[in-house]
Amino acid sequence: MALDLVTDPVALTAALVDVPSVSGDEDRLATLVHQALSLPHLTVDRVGNNVVARTSLGRPQRVLLAGHLDTVPTADNVPSRREGDLLFGCGTSDMKSGDAVLLHLAATLTEPAYDLTYVLYDNEEVEASKNGLGQLVRDHREWFDADLAILMEPTNGQVEAGCQGTLRVEVPLSGRRAHSARSWLGDNAIHAAAPVLTLLKAYQARDVDIDGCVYREGLQAVRIDGGHAGNVIPDACVVTVNFRFAPDRSEAEALQHVRDVFEGFDVVLTDSSAGALPGLTQPAAAHFVQAVGEKPLAKYGWTDVARFSALGIPALNFGPGDPNLAHTRDEHVDVRQITRATHLLRGYLAG
Repeated sequence: MALDLVTDPVALTAALVDVPSVSGDEDRLATLVHQALSLPHLTVDRVGNNVVARTSLGRPQRVLLAGHLDTVPTADNVPSRREGDLLFGCGTSDMKSGDAVLLHLAATLTEPAYDLTYVLYDNEEVEASKNGLGQLVRDHREWFDADLAILMEPTNGQVEAGCQGTLRVEVPLSGRRAHSARSWLGDNAIHAAAPVLTLLKAYQARDVDIDGCVYREGLQAVRIDGGHAGNVIPDACVVTVNFRFAPDRSEAEALQHVRDVFEGFDVVLTDSSAGALPGLTQPAAAHFVQAVGEKPLAKYGWTDVARFSALGIPALNFGPGDPNLAHTRDEHVDVRQITRATHLLRGYLAG
């Protein structure tokens, strides 16, 4: 089998979906992508199951397009199937339709207005330590110089700028263990969580306008662990809290804010990722927004645009597919979004 990158991106999406590529098992698809991108106008490198292709035309600006090759585990939804304007299958929305647009443009845009870098990477759907884009940035920083990065994540064909940061903390609570028949001899650690939950219920989240995009923050309990048995007063309880913060806060500032909210309680950081500023005032980003012709929205959630933002590169999310359908059994994409995204990106990149 070989991938035909010149074909209609809708058909290419189906071909990509029909090659299962669950996280950690992307080798076959990465091989097909590497072979298909071996074209005269591109320099192609493969590192593990990550593929990077670049033009070297001497253009004054460079645009980078990126997409991940992996999907979550399939759910009896491979191979793909078509029903009218809907293409069903694992990864149709997240994000093989975006990959198809990227690959089609890589093969057919031989004289673009910008120099172009195309990045296809593995292990996005699992823990960050395995993320192929992160590994490439660490080991081959020189491949990532660009004036704009476009991550082809599903956005329903809208521009979603930057992304929220995210961190998780644990708030440990202690008590004194006792038999529940003699509860007055104990001190219930689960009950001690009540003030923490009260603080969360009363919390007023910020709405932050950056470059015309409104990022809404959120501080939420996502897990409570405690208890030993049905007849034991627990002496330990942990409330896990997730803070989704606007990209005007650094990770350190976000953590300090959470510590301030829970003043008097221990707060233990367990996970943290910085957000990404939208960068819409940068010329390349502004030009792309103009080409799409719609007001950009804030990205709710964390995406790999944060990795580009950390390098000082303005980064946008833009791709076909409904993010609400990602990872579902009936995941699908409206093929009209694939065609539209291809048309808009071609017009922007061709100049």
